[in-house]
Amino acid sequence: MSSFLVPGAYVRHPTESGWGLGQVQSVVGNRVTVNFENVGKQLINADVIHLVPVRDEED
Repeated sequence: MSSFLVPGAYVRHPTESGWGLGQVQSVVGNRVTVNFENVGKQLINADVIHLVPVRDEED
């Protein structure tokens, strides 16, 4: 799992662009809870879905 997946980090889903920008809420093992702007909180299996990090200037 990627080291950038920490609470507060901003990410995007690699195949669900309509979900919008997401903020990592929690990380427990491979389970990452992300609050996406258009669909709310989603539980992501980081072993299956490789979230894309977003730098601050990309917001």
